[in-house]
Amino acid sequence: QVQLVESGGGSVQAGGSLRLSCAASGYTYSSSCMAWFRQAPGKEREGVAAMDTRRGSTTYTDSAKGRFTLSQDTAKNTVYLQMNSLKPEDTAMYYCAADPVRCMTLSPYNYNYWGQGTQVTVSS
Repeated sequence: QVQLVESGGGSVQAGGSLRLSCAASGYTYSSSCMAWFRQAPGKEREGVAAMDTRRGSTTYTDSAKGRFTLSQDTAKNTVYLQMNSLKPEDTAMYYCAADPVRCMTLSPYNYNYWGQGTQVTVSS
């Protein structure tokens, strides 16, 4: 089992930045594969970025490439999503997800563990 706690959401104007954090606790092997998803009202949950924390490799959805960056602090078992050049269409609830074996995938069906989410609102 692993517990995930997100933080760092908030309200910003278009063009601004936010850094989301996802702290994992418990059986950290279960968080070897980490990802961020987002869900706007009335829309399906969308994969934003994913990381294999053992290798440090990352993948991003097209809309995040060049604007969002994943990083990690292994000592803190924390993964960060730095979001720059934010747009109103980035407004959503952002969720952290983890899985012990299914890495580098942006499908929500591949992740067993989820955080409660943190709201990101970008105004124009």
